[in-house]
Amino acid sequence: MPQFAPLFASSAAQTMGTTVSGLALGTLVYAATGSPLLSALSMFGSSFAQVIGATALMSAADRLPPRAALTVLAAALGLGTAVLAIPGLPVWALFVVLLGLGLVTSLGGGVRQGLLSELLPERAYVLGRSVLNASVGVTQICGFALGGLLLAALSPRGTLLAAAALALAAALISWVGLGPRPPRASGRPSISATWRVNVRLWSSAPRRYVFLALWVPNGLIVGCEALFVPYAPGHAALLFALAAAGMLAGDVVVGRFVPARWRERLAAPLRLLLAVPYLVFFLHPAPVLAAVAVTVASAGYAAGLMLQERLVALTPPDVRGQALGLNSSAMMTMQGAGAALAGALAQHTSPAVAMSVMAAASVIVTLCLAPGLRSDPARQELASEPVSC
Repeated sequence: MPQFAPLFASSAAQTMGTTVSGLALGTLVYAATGSPLLSALSMFGSSFAQVIGATALMSAADRLPPRAALTVLAAALGLGTAVLAIPGLPVWALFVVLLGLGLVTSLGGGVRQGLLSELLPERAYVLGRSVLNASVGVTQICGFALGGLLLAALSPRGTLLAAAALALAAALISWVGLGPRPPRASGRPSISATWRVNVRLWSSAPRRYVFLALWVPNGLIVGCEALFVPYAPGHAALLFALAAAGMLAGDVVVGRFVPARWRERLAAPLRLLLAVPYLVFFLHPAPVLAAVAVTVASAGYAAGLMLQERLVALTPPDVRGQALGLNSSAMMTMQGAGAALAGALAQHTSPAVAMSVMAAASVIVTLCLAPGLRSDPARQELASEPVSC
């Protein structure tokens, strides 16, 4: 699959740029304001704009030529990140730019994941998705390490310029490496088309449970991660890198070595693993114990592979780009909401208490959703259900 390599490379470059810019923004805003809430929102607040992309723009994920769309969107992300590096940019203006970048990211995720589902046969989706997730883990580890080095050698604004260059590199890779490919669906992108398909996607109870399981527990735990900077300012980059390493390990093991017949059984324990280790933060653990908890918990993100595999099986091919884009955008929106909620709790308690509360909430949501995620014998019948556009 020659098209998979440039898709992989462009995704890796863009992810590294986003990782570097997030660390730089969190450091810049926390140094300027001393606010855990604003620091968390600077790293994850752009996710709020993704709900606009999911509800208004996502029909474009299946109706635009993938190469052109990925190139233009990555270039826009790079230019927007460069704007964030302008000296003297007010905090409110920074957040306005971040919301615009969230719209760009939401549509890019739908196009990329839709193209992936088109390139790979359904039986290979989990493996292909795990490879992309593994690249996210590796590039996040490298990105946080690079971000820490750049912050020490340059400044937060200089680090943002480096992140912008990485996004522009992703645009170049997409244009040069990907071949021309027609859209998966006909018709013009529109708000009404987006809404019609979203309503149909949400109307299926099995899909609805999968969506909620992908969005809510994950978002609550990202709220914990959003407090790494105020919890341990001197070790935040290390904690972020270890979280990425744990996610990488989980994705590699589940995607490459766990047989399909075992994946369904491991899904529920992995969803709980994502949250339970964070409960130790109620005891205000030392950096070493905190690092162990973060690493172990992040392996639980691999549950998303099984949930995405089920989502693909439940969704007709001509709208999988929109379904996967809706999932990606709503998941990012919930991550932004989790960061905001965790930051608000930390303002009134402490980062450690807020992290443990968010973890407990994630456990409760996971247990409540478990009955609806049991194997559904009608699953394959639903997969062939037509979705009118």
